[in-house]
Amino acid sequence: MEKYLDLKNATDYSKLENAGKIIKNGGLVLFPTETVYGLGANGLDEKAVKKIYIAKGRKQDNPLILHISDFDMLSKIAKNISEIEYTLMKTFWPGPFTIILNRTEIVPNMVTGGLDTVGVRMPSGKIANQLISYAGVPIAAPSANISGRPSGTNILDIFDELSDKVDYIIDGGECEVGVESSVVRVVNGIPNILRPGKISPEDIEKVVGTVKIDEHILKNINDNEKVLSPGMKYRHYAPKSNCLLVYSEDNEKMISKINELAKQYSNPLIISCNENFARYSIKNKIMYGSKENLNEIAKNIFTDLRKVDSFHPDIVIIEGVKKDGIGLAIMNRLIRACEYHYIKI
Repeated sequence: MEKYLDLKNATDYSKLENAGKIIKNGGLVLFPTETVYGLGANGLDEKAVKKIYIAKGRKQDNPLILHISDFDMLSKIAKNISEIEYTLMKTFWPGPFTIILNRTEIVPNMVTGGLDTVGVRMPSGKIANQLISYAGVPIAAPSANISGRPSGTNILDIFDELSDKVDYIIDGGECEVGVESSVVRVVNGIPNILRPGKISPEDIEKVVGTVKIDEHILKNINDNEKVLSPGMKYRHYAPKSNCLLVYSEDNEKMISKINELAKQYSNPLIISCNENFARYSIKNKIMYGSKENLNEIAKNIFTDLRKVDSFHPDIVIIEGVKKDGIGLAIMNRLIRACEYHYIKI
């Protein structure tokens, strides 16, 4: 059977039936969602889930998200769901929104990192949703990348590192969002954002009134702390090169500081917004999008982080963005990519 399926311009998704069978029978499938590409396996099959950790080189205390296609599937894996949790799901599903729920016994410990909870989301991407339906089981799927590396938002970025580790590859073109889903856990009736994404604190606040943002979103987490969400612990989203994040609400101060820092290195590289690109006189530069369009930056950022190592820089200096809307998700990913090396002016 052919291992690669091109669905970039498809309107008929019936060819996903073969991939669904591979998932159900314990295989690994590389597939697109609206956020990033996922490395998927049967979320109810412990042996299959273990293959994900091996393929990614992922630590097993880092929980996975179960992807479902309908609410019937939800009832098999989660229990004691509150009214506010249902409200959030009905508002933001299908979409880039993950909620942490009490799990049923059917969910393997391998998925949850030994926790009594499980992250669940219903993707809006047609390929992902149809794949889950054909599989007939929840799909456990972290981002498709070797652990610690930037997530994959197109097949070209991740093909070399994962193609020989999976049983099937589905190419759906560029992902729409570009950063992983928002992850929320409701505690005492209040949604706590554990990982920011396209669904922003402001979006959630409009639905339920009060929102808390976990302190670890922009701070490090201790090695001995249990995590409830992927993306909270360990080096993440990072190129091999050393990175430094710089941000100021005063654009002129930020440009000046970055130019000053760049002069201290023999081969620096700067990642900046389109508007500031010409203000940096060094040779190696990458534009990540307009500062007036944070959705564009979110869509580009992982691909840009993957480009930098080809320049062999001795430092990568990255402009930060405002934390409004999806900007909080972008800053979370950049801070993690820079291993918390961050200058705020």
